[in-house]
Order: sequence, then C-alpha cells, then structure tokens
Amino acid sequence: MSKVKTLFICQQCGTQAIKWGGRCSGCGAWNTLVEELVGPSANPATMAGAAATPQLLADVSLEDAPRRKTGVEEFDRVLGGGIVPGSVTLVGGEPGIGKSTLLLSVAGSLAAAGLQVLYVSGEESLRQTKLRAMRLGLSSSPVQLLAQTQLETILEALGQVKPQIVVMDSVQVIETGALSSPPGSIGQVRACAHALVRLVKESHAALFLIGHVTKEGTLAGPKALEHLVDTVLYFEGEPTSGFRVLRSTKNRFGATHELGVFHMTAEGLVEVANPSELFLSGRAEPVPGCMVTVSLEGSRPLVAEVQALTSSCGMGLPRRRTAGVDFNRLSMLLAVLERRVGLHLLSQQDVFVSSLGGARLLEPGADLGISLAIASSLKERPTRRGDVAVGEVGLTGEVRAVSNLSQRLHEARRIGFTRAFIGPLRGGEPQVEGMEVVTVSHVRDAVERAI
Repeated sequence: MSKVKTLFICQQCGTQAIKWGGRCSGCGAWNTLVEELVGPSANPATMAGAAATPQLLADVSLEDAPRRKTGVEEFDRVLGGGIVPGSVTLVGGEPGIGKSTLLLSVAGSLAAAGLQVLYVSGEESLRQTKLRAMRLGLSSSPVQLLAQTQLETILEALGQVKPQIVVMDSVQVIETGALSSPPGSIGQVRACAHALVRLVKESHAALFLIGHVTKEGTLAGPKALEHLVDTVLYFEGEPTSGFRVLRSTKNRFGATHELGVFHMTAEGLVEVANPSELFLSGRAEPVPGCMVTVSLEGSRPLVAEVQALTSSCGMGLPRRRTAGVDFNRLSMLLAVLERRVGLHLLSQQDVFVSSLGGARLLEPGADLGISLAIASSLKERPTRRGDVAVGEVGLTGEVRAVSNLSQRLHEARRIGFTRAFIGPLRGGEPQVEGMEVVTVSHVRDAVERAI
C-alpha cells in the first residue's frame, strides 16, 4: 500500500515540486508553492457500494435533522434560524474582537440544553478558559474542554467523546505531523480543516472554526477556508467601541449578509435586540449635514444616520473621506450632485461622509440619504428631524425605488419618523399609518423638498 506523502503544489498552475521554492518553475509566479498531502489514488472498483447508491430527492427525509437553537437569538438570526447538524461554520475576525467569548457563550448555552459540546482550545490553557467561563457566568457549565493543538490527538478525542457540537479555537494553531510546514501556514490550515470537516460530516455533528484575519486577510484565516465550510461569519467592531457586529457573508442554509449586533461588557457579550435605536441614540437637534436612511442587512431593516461635512478646499486637490460608506459610491453621488443638481462640489469642496454607530451603508438604497446629507451641509440648512430618505440614485439623477420598501418604512415609523422620501413605485405608494410618504423622481426634487 502506498504511503501518504507531501508535495509542494503551485496554487496558480498546479506544478508539483518535492521541495519548497520561492518561484514556481512552471508559471514563474512567486510565493505560490504550498505544501499539501498527496495520498494514493482510490481504486474505482472499491468505491461502489450502498453509500454510493443514488436516492430520489423526494425520498430524502429531514425529520432527523432539525435546526438546533443556540439560545442566543442574534446568533441564531445570522445562522438562519439555528445550527444545522453536520454543518461547518467559520467565524472570522481580528484578534481580540470577541470571537472566543461569543463561541464559549454559545457552547455554554447549548450544553445547558442537554447537547454534548466539546470546546477545543489551542491558544489558551484550561485554566485560562475557565477564567473566561467564570466571567461569562459559565463556571459550572457541562461543556467539555480540551487544550490541544495536535490534529491526531484531537481526532482521537472526537472519536471517544462523540460530541454533537465542536468548537475549534482556533484553526490556525492546529497542526498535523504529516506536514513539515509550521502551524498557521496555508498547507497546515487546509489539511487540518479537511480532516475535521470530513469527521463531523460523517458523524452529523456541527463544527465551529475560529479564524483570525491578518492584515492581508489571506493567510491562516477565513480566506483560505471559505470554500470548505458551509457558513462564513465575520465578527467586526471598532476598537474604541463596545459594540460588535456579526455578519454572514456565506450561508448555505440561510440568507447571506444577515446581521447580528452585540455589546461587549465586563460580563461578556450582550445581545442588542433593537440595533436601529442603538445607531440613532444620542441624536441632537437638527443641524446641517444630517440625514437618516434605512438600509437592509439580510432580512433586517436597519435605521442609521448619515452625517456629511463640506468645507472649502482652498488650494490643492479636494479631499474625500468616508467611514461606513463606500468611497466609490460617494464619488459617483458627488458627480451627480454637481452635474444634475448644480451643486459645486467636485473642485471646490472637501467632503467627509460618515455613518454613525458603526453601521455600514453599502447598498444602493442609502444613496438618497447620503445625497441629501451632502446637500444639507453645503447649503447650511438642516433637514426636518422626522425625515427619512430611502432610494437609489442613478447617473442621470433619477431616484429609483428599492426592494422591501414597505418593511423599511414600517421600521422607520416604529422608531418615530413621520415623513419619508422614496423613489416612484409602479404599484403606488406604500401605506404606512402615521407616516407621510413623498415620492420624488429626481434627486433635484428631493433636495428642493427636503432642504
């Protein structure tokens, strides 16, 4: 029987080499050789069997695979309703953002519900994990702990315990003796992830992998594993803020771009059930340069405030700065306001645009709100306090309606807004009790009526 061996394979062209080199001899690319395990080819005659027998789609039963609630509603929302047995979820984020705290809280909640949970800590000792659990109020939790970094030992423990939920903290410190590359390299991360994924898929357990994001976002983190897992979650937050946002960028069992909001406290992460009020908290009296819009994060409408500041640039090139707003989208809106509305912005004004509270306004539905905030700052006239703007702005200056508009307007009305500027609809204006809906077909009309 042939032994498993390792080869260095170019990630660009597939050229194989027996030792590492800085440059691929096949395509000439630099730093593309990655150590990988190469096993003997399987005999096609041995691959046939009962497990390979096709089955009708109508005969596949889902009764034995219900979703499992974690007890953390914001986490369940991002997952699409709970954990799917046999699924693999990758939770990525910068070091220290709170990934271990979040997953330990989820593990404790699942263990309290009677599930067999194994938490594998590769970066912290058992004592350190215990201290974290005490801070979270989980000192007597039935979660099973294992401090180990060797893949072979972890697989043996999984075979003995047979857990229903496995948390691996973190994947870049796990190593296998079959590879000579150091822990954290792409070869080690892929080999360890492949082995873990194969085991949990066979046992129908759910696996959570924690991965750090480096400055490049490519090495030993989510970017090297996204194609191997079912769900990819990013845990984000400003270093100076206690609020954390969990986003779904890939989900085979639910909606992508779903959003969950948490607040980091001394006792751990606390769920924020109403993020719209969070992002709007502390609003002062109306001042020039402020406008509220409603963005859609997955299936959740999110009310957020946009602030803009324009200032004469004097000499030199005008500056453009954004926070939470797409820079290229801002450049397009400035050009539309200059050519279609007549506001002199491109060559005479520095423009700074920010979304408050850590909200990220990346969808086109926030275009109208951003445009009105910029126009309000330039004209030095505030918008009305109860106004909200939702609409996409085209290059000709037309305002278009966005998807799920009724859901967005109802969320804004619940917060207390009384007038909404939207793009024209084919089916007529949505009826929202207590809210005046103003339809504008061009961004010029919106500027004249709102400011």
